[in-house]
Amino acid sequence: MTTAIDRQPDKLDYLSPTQFRFGIHQLPKVQFFTTSANIPGINMGEAIFPTPFKDIPIMGDKITYENLEISFIVDEFLENYRSLHEWMTAIGFPKSRKQFSDFKSNISNTPSAAVSPSTDRVGASTPANALFSDAYLMVLSNKNNPLLQVDFLDLYPVALSTVQFSNDATDVTNVIANATFTYQIYQFTALNTTAS
Repeated sequence: MTTAIDRQPDKLDYLSPTQFRFGIHQLPKVQFFTTSANIPGINMGEAIFPTPFKDIPIMGDKITYENLEISFIVDEFLENYRSLHEWMTAIGFPKSRKQFSDFKSNISNTPSAAVSPSTDRVGASTPANALFSDAYLMVLSNKNNPLLQVDFLDLYPVALSTVQFSNDATDVTNVIANATFTYQIYQFTALNTTAS
């Protein structure tokens, strides 16, 4: 039997949508310019058990993760945009397979030598394959103290938006690009439960 005191929350601060920090080891120049990121939703399908009357739903056994989406301000030399573009080009190598090998040996932040994966995966690439990287989304308190970290494992880009130029703009606004990533799994890590 729970009492009214037991149901009273002990943390009354609301989550702020502007208090976060996002980083990808493979894209160091994107971190500073990131303007938005999300914690993707998850869903679990269901099976249907047929009967002569009403079909009975049964809980599914596989979780599906939605994509991670970020927005970032494109810098003047397009360095952050090009770093994402080069990563995707290495995965798809539209001209030759040399694009794949060049990325692994020169551009990638992952060591090309085969080493065993680190047990501390936060913000580090996966050594086994340079085309994957780990990422994190750090949730901050209203006083910018780290509260919670969401770690994305084995992440890679699947979409990159256009960069739009226009002479019709009446006011200068920052150019924003969107990137979509898929990943193996994400998990939560509490960093500071007493921060206020």
